[in-house]
Amino acid sequence: MARIAAADRRARLAEAALTVAARDGLAATSTRAIVAEADMPLASFHYAVPSRDELLRDVVGLVVAREEEAAGALLGDAADVRGALRDALGGYLALVRRDPGREQAMFELTQYALRTPELADLPAEQYARYHAVATALLEAGADRLGIRWTAPVADLARIVVGITDGVTLAWLADRDDAVAERVLDLAADALAAFAEPTTTGGDR
Repeated sequence: MARIAAADRRARLAEAALTVAARDGLAATSTRAIVAEADMPLASFHYAVPSRDELLRDVVGLVVAREEEAAGALLGDAADVRGALRDALGGYLALVRRDPGREQAMFELTQYALRTPELADLPAEQYARYHAVATALLEAGADRLGIRWTAPVADLARIVVGITDGVTLAWLADRDDAVAERVLDLAADALAAFAEPTTTGGDR
């Protein structure tokens, strides 16, 4: 194998770890399974990253960064608040359906980190980024639609994350698309109640 920089090797290992975790579960994501997926010798792992737990931190960062990149496309083209919220929630559910193993792996990783002292800070960091993405979406939607939120946007963002987490976990358990869609209808109705028109375009 051609020699590659340690940072590139580490990124490749993180991709491989995510693939293994999504396909086989976190318990199966051993160092040997990761290097086999990455098509690297075992020595390459220890050259690039101190431990498997440290690599799992990279995996969470990788997934969150990709979700941040995809977030802007979730707003859709709806002309009203309720429609925009429903489009965003529906777009998120479509991402879950497209790669359910990845979402299940993320739940496993969060729970594992909560019980691992070396990763104790990771869940809070992970959810802070989720909340930031939801906040940015709510603020972008308000600007585009000419509305203001009547509750603190940071609080509404936490509601959005709570909804998406709950719908994701329930859907992973029962794979009931119809129920998930109905729940998102109700969620969009509830969130839309916190919107009111602005008197001027830039006043929020």
